[in-house]
This record gives sequence, structure tokens and C-alpha cells, in this order.
Amino acid sequence: MADEESGAYEVLARKYRPQDFDALIGQEAMVRVLRNAFESGRIHHAYVLTGVRGVGKTTTARIIAKGLNCIGTDGDGGPTVEPCGTCGNCTAITEGRHVDVIELDAASHTGIDDVREIIEGAKYRPAIGRYKVYIIDETHMLSKNAFNGLLKTLEEPPAHVKFLFATTEIRKMPVTVLSRCQRFDLRRVEPDRLIAHLARIAEAEGVEIEAEALSLIARAAEGSVRDSLSLLDQAIADGGKDAASIRTMLGLADRSRVIELFAMVMQGEAAAALMELRDQYRSGADPEVTLNDLAETAHWLSTLKVAPDIADDPSLPAETRERGRELAGKLPMRVLARSWQMLLKALEETRSAPSPLMAAEMSIIRLCAVADLPTPGDLVRKLESAAPAAPTASPSPSGGGSSSGGATSTLRVASASAAPKVALQPHSQASPAPAAEIVPLPQDFEAVVALIRKKRDGVLLHDVETGLRLISYTPGRIEFRPAAGAPEHLAGTLSERLRHWTDTRWTISIGDEEGQPTVAETRAEASHGLDQRVRKHPLVAAALAAFPDGELLSIPLNPVGVAPDMPDTPVEDDDDDEMDLLGEN
Repeated sequence: MADEESGAYEVLARKYRPQDFDALIGQEAMVRVLRNAFESGRIHHAYVLTGVRGVGKTTTARIIAKGLNCIGTDGDGGPTVEPCGTCGNCTAITEGRHVDVIELDAASHTGIDDVREIIEGAKYRPAIGRYKVYIIDETHMLSKNAFNGLLKTLEEPPAHVKFLFATTEIRKMPVTVLSRCQRFDLRRVEPDRLIAHLARIAEAEGVEIEAEALSLIARAAEGSVRDSLSLLDQAIADGGKDAASIRTMLGLADRSRVIELFAMVMQGEAAAALMELRDQYRSGADPEVTLNDLAETAHWLSTLKVAPDIADDPSLPAETRERGRELAGKLPMRVLARSWQMLLKALEETRSAPSPLMAAEMSIIRLCAVADLPTPGDLVRKLESAAPAAPTASPSPSGGGSSSGGATSTLRVASASAAPKVALQPHSQASPAPAAEIVPLPQDFEAVVALIRKKRDGVLLHDVETGLRLISYTPGRIEFRPAAGAPEHLAGTLSERLRHWTDTRWTISIGDEEGQPTVAETRAEASHGLDQRVRKHPLVAAALAAFPDGELLSIPLNPVGVAPDMPDTPVEDDDDDEMDLLGEN
């Protein structure tokens, strides 16, 4: 609608700016507090209004200024939350020409000199109004000196002065300022309230627009009334009255098409998903926006699994809500969480890629590639069912597989997109004896090695395991031949330690015979033999067949280098979360 005097068009955001609290939508809690304050005469000298852009911070400040200075239609009214809008003060404030209501844009007036003008002006009584009101927009942009200069006046202002601060960055305001103000947090407007508001304005403008189109505008505005009215203005100017036109204008894809694209990706249909992505691109959808919509879909479906009532969103068509419930019931939470993480990474790549479309296509291909990967539990069950039947092992006295060296072995297989890993993990070990305890003479050399380990002498243990080739052993006497690299003082150190631990003099000598392999060499040989036995196990063979590039990473041995017996049947483990996840090489 054009202004009759100037011929200039007045945008919807200004034309339908609320002039009283009844027209302000979505801020009922704040209005209730202000109403009680005005009615009881407990009007604070400073208010700070915070919230996202376009929710009504400056508008609220102007309404408060009118309420403070309104004199009513009869000229005898007092402060009220229902300004008449027709008296001289209300009219002047609405038109922005009231001499006692001073609006300051802190984005362009940031210095101490600007604040000094406020301090000096606050000393004088209002010219025509009841109160002198200072409205400071984007207050957080004031400099540190400006804030400090305002503190004294803000703490002890004259009775005729009120301060109204509006900011989108409340965290940037000093706490010394915030502590002197009453704070109101203006909320985002709910989609259903915003849709109804847009519908009323469209009707007032004589414009017929589809309800789904209004839903798209409300969704794009993210709870901002001003943003929604600006988008509605653009839609009317563009001539778009249906949802398809609004999607094209906003660069959005159809929500139902986004959900179907997500379903294709989750089913691993890469070719169909790429064709759909390109169709949406040709229809005007921005690749980055499409990936963002896919991430939003993953989030929406995840929340549906936890709180199904979220599907009752009035901004979504009924068929979209039903399709969402269906997908949420089919997709596991871990698959949705994995998709969310990959889409976040994809968004980062798309913003920095030379071609957003190519980056989005690569992201779709990656998502499709991992979509059909089984969960760890499914993989183990699949391998167990595919493995040939193995002969049943005789039960050991403890009820499990055979053991060696007092350690219980558990078979674990790596899963997901990785090379399988089998680990025989010892779960128990004797606690070390107190340092002052005198132990009996070890009856064999393995007991000597175990005693050194029990005493936690790591240096000696390494020297004995790698540098001592045993020739003969009797309790209290050891004859050995040093291996290559053995320290010269090995015999003396070992003799002194064993004498201290057993309270017995030991004779340790060096002989000329070849001697037995070292403990380290024995362990390496045992590891190689165990590797061959593990590879013949039915479950491991099935895993290696399923993953041709897989590697058998490690098989822990018993403390003295002896390989535990390999169980003939796999040990069941239903705890999917404890399984190792390895990347493919």
C-alpha cells in the first residue's frame, strides 16, 4: 500500500508493527509482568530486552515509552500498558518525533561522547511528556568506556528518566549494567502462531496464499516476525501464491522430496538419490540448503524416536508427519546418529568446495556407501550363522574354554567397516606380593620370570626375557649363555635381586653351551603358531572371508609367553558397544 503523501510503499513489517501489547504476539509472559508493574506503580527505571532479530525488542520499547507518557483521550490518564494511541504523546512517539523519547543506535554511536550527551540530557525534566525515555538499540555495541560512563546515571537516575535497552547479544553486555536492569527475554514465535499471524495479514492485504506456502515462510523465518513479514512481502511482489513458488523463491526443496531423498540414502540407492538431488538442484534448490534439510530430517527422525508427539507439528503436512513416523520406526538410532554426524561434515565441505553441487553429490555417495553396513551385533550374528559347525569342546572345570597360566580368554571380533580383530584377553592376574615378603625358592625358571614380573622390576624382566639363554636350572642355581645385546651385569643383578627376594644366596654362572631360546623368542614362536590356529577357527575364517582386506592385528599371550589354548567354539558376546571398530586399510 502506497503512502498517499509521498507515494512510497510501506513494507508490511512497518505497516503492521504492533502499536500496543494486544497486537504483540508470542510474548505473553513479558506482557503479564509489565501489566502488573504498571498497575501496581512499580515501574522500574531500566529494562533490558533481549532476543533474536525480529521478535519485537524495539517495538516493545516503543510501546513501553507510549505507556509511560500516554495521557489518554481525555488528557488526564496515567501510565498504562494500554496506551490510547490517539493522544498527542502516543501519536508523536508512533511517528518518531517525540522530543522526550530519544532513540539511540548503539551500532553507530558507540563512544563515551555519545553517552555523555545522554548523561547531560538526563538532568533536565521532560519538555512535554511525563518521562524522558532513552531507547538504546543494539546496546551490546557500546564501548567499554561508554558502559562505564553510563553506570552512575543508570544506578541512580532522576525520577523522570527511564532507560530501555534492546540487544541481540546479551552476553556481551557487562554484568554491572545488567544488574541495574530488569531483564526480559523475548521468545521466538511458535510456528502455528506465526502462520496464523501471516494469514491475517495476507487477508488484510487482499492476497490469497496457500496454507503450505505460509508454513514454508514461517519455517524459513525461524520464529522472527519481521523476517516472516519480509518474506511475505517478497512473495507477494514475486507473484508467488503457492508452495512451489515459495520454495523456488527461498531456494528450498519440497519437504516431502527431502524426506524421500533421505529414505533413498538410507536404503543405499545411490543412483536414485543422485538423480533426485540433481532434480531438486534444477528446480532451484541450493545444494547446501538440501544437505541442511537432510541433516534437519535426521535430527527430526531421531527426536521422533524419543518423543513421538513431536510429529504433531502444524507447520508440516499430514502426509509428511506420517512418513516421518514410518521412517523413525524403521531406522535404528545409531544409523540416524551416524547420518547426522556425516551430514554436519558434509555441510562444512560444501561451504568450502569450489562446486557445492559436486560436494553435495560426494556426500550423498558416502552416505549411501555406509547405509547398508550392518551394526556390530548384526555382523557377529551373520558371521556366526555363516560359519561351519565346529566340534564341541570338552568343558573345563571352570565352565569355559581351556586356560593356561591362570588367565581366562575371551574371543572378540572387530566389526562394521573394518578389518576384523581377534583378541584373547587375560582377565585375571595374581596381585603382587608386598616388597618385604620373603618368597620360597622358585622350582623352575618360569617361576623365576614370574617372580620378577610380580616384583615389578621392568628393567630386569626385559633383560632376562631377551638376553638369557637358559642352560640349566636348579633352585638356587642358574647357568645360562648371554644372548646378543645382553647387559654385562645381568648375572650379578639377577643374583642380587633373587637373594633379596628369597633370602637365599644364588649361584648364577655363564656357560659355553648354546642354551635354550630366550623367553622373547619362545613368545614370538608361540604367537606365530597361535596365529595359524586362530585363522583356522570357523568364526575367524568367516570374518576374513567377509573382509578380504582384513588383518589379524594381535593375539595377547600369557605373561610368560605361553599361548592360551584356542577355544573350538566362539564365545558369545552380545555387548555390541564393547566391540572394537576399526577403519579399513
